Amino acid sequence: MIDIPYAIGAIVAMAVVTFGLRALPFLAARFLQNSPLVQRLGRFLPLAIMTLLLLHTLVGHARDNLAGPWAEAMSVAVVVALQWWKKHPLLSILAGTALYVLLRNGGR
Repeated sequence: MIDIPYAIGAIVAMAVVTFGLRALPFLAARFLQNSPLVQRLGRFLPLAIMTLLLLHTLVGHARDNLAGPWAEAMSVAVVVALQWWKKHPLLSILAGTALYVLLRNGGR
């Protein structure tokens, strides 16, 4: 049989830790807003993370495709070109996705 005070204590401890972890970013934001390092990371990290995710996805899908990485490479090229030309992210993403789906499934 489970010890009731022990179970309640464990639940309270978990609730306090969970609340503390959720509140920490809000408390730390006051002190970190003026930090040059945090501001530099805020400008650099989103692009770096998206680039790493893109490369990981491209390499994984290119390995699965027997025809080679051409569908992935062409789709990325279309997204980059449209984004550079029109500067409209939704249009670029939709066009690249549509081209990718057509190239991968067009022959079926």
